[in-house]
Parts: sequence; C-alpha cells; structure tokens
Amino acid sequence: MEKKKPIKAAAKQSDSREDRLKAALKANMARRKAQMRARSEDKADPGRDKE
Repeated sequence: MEKKKPIKAAAKQSDSREDRLKAALKANMARRKAQMRARSEDKADPGRDKE
C-alpha cells in the first residue's frame, strides 16, 4: 500500500505557496508604484533638462 501525505503537510505546502505569492505581489505593487511616481514626476515638470 502507498502511504498518503497527511492533510497537514498539504496545508503547509499551500501556505508556503500563498506566502510566496503574497510576497511577490507586494514586491510587484511596490515596483509599479515606483514606476507611476517616476512617470508622474516626468509629466509634472516637462521643462526640466534631462541629462
């Protein structure tokens, strides 16, 4: 007979996956916010010299 994985182990794996996804989403949102800030600064002051 095959041994089945306990339900707790499967739940732990899904929790770690959720944690990884949550961290990735948070990093992605931070990156997008930074991009939006940079773009809004460029639009707000178009007369400034870009070097």
